Amino acid sequence: MDDPKTPFSLVDCHAHMSDDAFDEDLEDVLNRAAAQDVRAVLSVSETIDDAQRTLALADRYPLLKPCAGLYPTYLDRQAAAETLAFIREHHGRLVAIGEVGLDYWMVKEAVDREVQREILGQHISLAKELDLPLNVHSRSAGRHTIALLQERGAQSVLLHAFDGKTSAAMAGIEAGYYFSIPPSVLRSRQKQKLVQELPLDRLLLESDAPVLGPTKDQRNEPANVRLTCVYIASIKNLPVEEVARVTTANARRLFPRAFM
Repeated sequence: MDDPKTPFSLVDCHAHMSDDAFDEDLEDVLNRAAAQDVRAVLSVSETIDDAQRTLALADRYPLLKPCAGLYPTYLDRQAAAETLAFIREHHGRLVAIGEVGLDYWMVKEAVDREVQREILGQHISLAKELDLPLNVHSRSAGRHTIALLQERGAQSVLLHAFDGKTSAAMAGIEAGYYFSIPPSVLRSRQKQKLVQELPLDRLLLESDAPVLGPTKDQRNEPANVRLTCVYIASIKNLPVEEVARVTTANARRLFPRAFM
């Protein structure tokens, strides 16, 4: 399906705009995103230092909407406690808690996975307390992540770049969770199958910039969520404007603080 190039609102629900890959040209990158009708970019954090930088960038660039969390490969209870304290202190400026979750691709040992589960559980509890949505990583752990989220009563959840089977994703759909699709859908049969099977009213757009772009090993940018929107429209045989409208409405529903 061709992109009509008509203006509409798009939202990038998961990106790493504090990444060193954007040190030299972040303003240009964000201008290119705005030129492709991207009206908000949720910038997730992986550490406290990352979160501090993200908050500073959001003050400078209104397009950026800051999130804070401890990335799941950091198996450090002290770092987790400090991150939770940071989120509590700055929650009025945050639109979500993230990037948090489970990663069974990198973390193999059962004892380490239990630490991951413990830290994710702490983030879930704080999200419920502060009424903040969760921006969740679940690499090679989709079914386990969804089960833990449900077990702990998480309600407002985005599962970003989900790499599991559609059957595992359906458990998330039944729980009321959302799934964001990156530009790598253009080259990933697994992501294409997710788009085919999941309902549009549970899909959002993401870049995961600087990674998961339409071309492997090239820096990805938030502007590329337009490519995702067009590709989803082609898979579902819908007008591009409809996919833009619904995914943006979904983003507004899940991340209301990003639009205040």
